Amino acid sequence: MRRAAWLAATACLSLLAAGAFAQDAPLGAPQPDRTVRDPEFGVRARHLGLERRVTMLQWQRAASGYARVWSEDLVDSSGFDASHRNPAAFPLQSKRWVARSVTVDGKPLDATVLPALGIWRDFRPSFNALPANLAATFQPEGDGLGSADNPLDPQVGDLRIRWRDLDLPPLDDRLVLRDGRWQLSPAAPAGDVQGRADPSAAPPVPAPARWPWLFAVLLLALVAVGLWWKRRA
Repeated sequence: MRRAAWLAATACLSLLAAGAFAQDAPLGAPQPDRTVRDPEFGVRARHLGLERRVTMLQWQRAASGYARVWSEDLVDSSGFDASHRNPAAFPLQSKRWVARSVTVDGKPLDATVLPALGIWRDFRPSFNALPANLAATFQPEGDGLGSADNPLDPQVGDLRIRWRDLDLPPLDDRLVLRDGRWQLSPAAPAGDVQGRADPSAAPPVPAPARWPWLFAVLLLALVAVGLWWKRRA
């Protein structure tokens, strides 16, 4: 009888400890419902989103006359002299694609999480799926592509294209599971999908330690076993 009682108590304590350790297990990696890609260039995101950034070499007024600058925006040259006119439009546009649905450990991520915590990072994609017509126009240049015949001597109207990938930081202590969805924890640091920290955000609050809770449960279990054993004796 004594052996059976101690075995039962040991099993109970093991289950309680296992539950506590399970709560400490880190969250899995976020999983998009499908791979995000740039359909025109065949570039695939590594994580949850993809951004194509297109810059064009253009003329811009300067103190000494005119200067050439790389810009994502079209520089209006309607008032420039005829030898310093820019193209009328970008032949390619900057675009952004973000996963519509993301899960963590099989549970959906709330739509507010990516805008709040997402970080855009530059990366060098693989261009093995580049269509033939674009491969004839662009060549690898730095971490992206360029249209200049001579990358060391680009001309006005030449393009440079770079890509950024959207990822999330470690999510432990940043999310809470509520109503079957992962939502932002009140203690989670704020930000935006550009990866810039929000200066008005409060610093993250450390998550409460779970060891005191585990110790209290073990102590109560031991007291209960002791009282039961005293009554049996």
